[in-house]
Amino acid sequence: MAGPALPTSRGPLSAALLSALTAPPGTAPDHVGAQAADPYGEDLQLALYLLYELHYRGFADVDEDREWDPALMPLRQALEDRFLAALRADVPSSRSVDEALGDLLVEPTDHRQSVAYHLEHEGEAWQVREYAALRSLYHLKEADPHAWVIPRLRGRAKAGMVAIEYDEFGAGRAENIHARLFADLMTDLDLDTDYGHYLEAAPAAVLATVNVMTLFGLRRSLRGALVGHFANVEITSSPGSRRLAAAMHRIGAGAAAERFYDEHVEADAVHEQVVRHEVVGGLLADEPHLEPEVAFGVDATVFLEDRLGAFLLSSWRTGGSALRELK
Repeated sequence: MAGPALPTSRGPLSAALLSALTAPPGTAPDHVGAQAADPYGEDLQLALYLLYELHYRGFADVDEDREWDPALMPLRQALEDRFLAALRADVPSSRSVDEALGDLLVEPTDHRQSVAYHLEHEGEAWQVREYAALRSLYHLKEADPHAWVIPRLRGRAKAGMVAIEYDEFGAGRAENIHARLFADLMTDLDLDTDYGHYLEAAPAAVLATVNVMTLFGLRRSLRGALVGHFANVEITSSPGSRRLAAAMHRIGAGAAAERFYDEHVEADAVHEQVVRHEVVGGLLADEPHLEPEVAFGVDATVFLEDRLGAFLLSSWRTGGSALRELK
């Protein structure tokens, strides 16, 4: 099955990579300048996204064997190192897991920076559509990035992780796979459900929230950070999904649109307990030295989601679109 079309470049790094991807295997893109690039900028985030997508559905007209082409690895490592160094500099260090997770369990009283609250109470239909279009870059492969960590866990952590992922993948029923449910939501909102269709429209702040999962997933040394990311997603999902389900109902989006978020309200309330006590608890029982990394994964996720939320709300409150390009 052919993957999505390659997007247009957003700077010299992504331009060099796009040229290399359509050239014969072994063609190496120039990675000079990667260490000076904006770690959260359009050029670096797009280039990293393109490299990571080779591990998922790939792209039309790109040879599948490019996934692990050694010629692409120097650029990928340079981009990853730049992104990871920025996250470590911008995220609090030396936090305990209890501190990091404890913050997630307390809903802020000031909702002005909450995208879910905005969409629930005052978001317009076009803003809900934009939100869904941008989130489709993750939700159409929901749970896939977190699956990278399964072979790197054991015992309670592995059992808990697989139990949650089993639910994410539909509990054995293809029609209940969460990525499929999100595609149904998109249909209700009259959006294109093709995988990767909204990549051109997605700004760097969106790409960073997706890229960080694969960054954590493809490096065994970052397994603790991926568990922290996963814990953040599962703990914050239920209250946020309740607001988004209400938003879908308020604008009359449709039954499938409401169902996606209703499903997450119920399922993730259970998943929260499993991820805290079994996945995180089991991992730290086996490898207590990973506690700072788990906390880092939690906090890095908060940092990137806050950046995205600020971007979306700033765009919408000034009457502008959050999309780079309408599709």
